[in-house]
Amino acid sequence: MKITKNTIMSEILQKNPEKAEILFEAGMYCLSCPMSQQETLEQGCLAHGISKKEIEELVEELNK
Repeated sequence: MKITKNTIMSEILQKNPEKAEILFEAGMYCLSCPMSQQETLEQGCLAHGISKKEIEELVEELNK
């Protein structure tokens, strides 16, 4: 599965649960909150103060 900034957070975790560690390291601690069911990766990151540049880097890391 190719992850983009538009991928829904819950979809990332359903298909790639091992990616949770990368998200935790980026400061995304609310992976089980209700918003993760409908928010994109970008929306969640922006809500947690992660910059657009850092989002691009996170997407790259998630796709390794």
